[in-house]
Order: sequence, then structure tokens, then C-alpha cells
Amino acid sequence: MTTRRPRPTFGVIVFFIATLGLAAYFTFAAVQGDFGLFRRAEIAVEGERLDKELTGLRAEVARMENLTHRLSDNFLDLDLLDQQARDVLGLVRSDEIVVR
Repeated sequence: MTTRRPRPTFGVIVFFIATLGLAAYFTFAAVQGDFGLFRRAEIAVEGERLDKELTGLRAEVARMENLTHRLSDNFLDLDLLDQQARDVLGLVRSDEIVVR
């Protein structure tokens, strides 16, 4: 007596294909999607770049605060005042030579 093996039905094949497709889609989305691994790496690199930029901006703010303090009424730096007068007003001392 021979036994006949039943063929898988069409619904089972469709189920496995759909399951495989969904698994592939979610794997792709986990790697390259908006919240995937590649985007996470990009965000980390951008965060490091922004931290460096923030450090540079803080140094620039500190320099500008120092210059502002040096030109205030309470603390007057004559060398800085002389430099600012030369830059803004175009003043030159009589013993200097101007090269253009």
C-alpha cells in the first residue's frame, strides 16, 4: 500500500512567502530606516561635530567677553583702545609709516 503525501495547500505557501517578505522588510527598516542603525551612526557623528562647534563658539564668546570687559569704564586697556581707534577711525601716529 502506498501512501500519498498531501501537497501543501496554496494558503500555506502564501503564508510563508508573506512571512518571509515581512521579515525582510522589518530587517531592512531596522538597518536603513529613519530610526535604523545607519541613522543612529549619522546622529552620533553629527553630535560630535556639533560638540566641537559648541566648544569653538564658547571660546569665541569668552574672547568677546574679555574684549568687552577690557573696554568697559571700570577697566580700560589703553592698548586695546588704541587698536580700536586705529581700526574704526583709521587713525595713525605721526611716527608710523603707512604701507598700502
